[in-house]
Amino acid sequence: MRIIVSGASGLVGSALLPALGAAGHDVVQLIRPPRRPGSRDAVWDPATGQLDPAIVSGADAVINLSGSSISRNRWNTKVKDVLRSSRLDSTRTMVEAIGAAEQPPSLLVNASAVGYYGNRGDETLDESSLPGSGFLSDLCRDWENAAASAGTGQTRVVALRLGIVVADGGALERMLLPFKLGLGGPIGSGRQFWAWIAIADVVGAIRFILDHGEVDGPVNLVSPEETRCADFSRTLGRVLRRPAVLPAPSFAVRAALGEMADELLLASARVRPSVLEKAGYDFRCPALEDAIRTAVK
Repeated sequence: MRIIVSGASGLVGSALLPALGAAGHDVVQLIRPPRRPGSRDAVWDPATGQLDPAIVSGADAVINLSGSSISRNRWNTKVKDVLRSSRLDSTRTMVEAIGAAEQPPSLLVNASAVGYYGNRGDETLDESSLPGSGFLSDLCRDWENAAASAGTGQTRVVALRLGIVVADGGALERMLLPFKLGLGGPIGSGRQFWAWIAIADVVGAIRFILDHGEVDGPVNLVSPEETRCADFSRTLGRVLRRPAVLPAPSFAVRAALGEMADELLLASARVRPSVLEKAGYDFRCPALEDAIRTAVK
């Protein structure tokens, strides 16, 4: 396949590109200017809406993974504006290029997140569940709506509702230091569900979607193993051979992280990968302990 990828330098993209190349696909990265001499990369500028439709024309798939890190900085008005613009500008630019392409791509795979569901306690959630409330839920809903407008008889659109990606880097990397210092433990009550997925299954599921035209619309990229925050902490502590007994009280987490604490760490989302399961995807790493051991080895 000829596949166009944006956000290729991120956590998911850096694992996905080698896998696509190894599978024999012709992969073109979208980069911001300037372009390196002799590079096969294609230049775009989502902040100004610039993407030549000829770049996506005739592609078998476009995979848009662009978006500023959701947890790198404490949220304030400026940070939230960047989080929105980095996702919506890139998606709208992609959709406009697809709409103007002489031969629209067959598939648009666009990133999203399980933050779509908001804080839902013990409610079991699948792709048919309604969105929640809050900044992150609103952002994911707008993000998916922007991507969905590319959907036509020629272009299939899939929204990847990603859980916590267990990989060498990202959210897991930020969790490691407290545990290594012996300060790890559950956050808040520890009873909130954390939806997670191994990086191997992020890559595997995207490759599966490329090959299965019946997969359409939102897709929960989460492991079938339901995990509460306390279970996640105990498993991480066991792998690192460090105690996981010092809880971080909700008030302390809120004091340190503000609004982000309630939407990312204290929120509960019991999310099922129903679409992938029904389509027959075989999870490569469905057990959290195996995923963590692979990531921190």
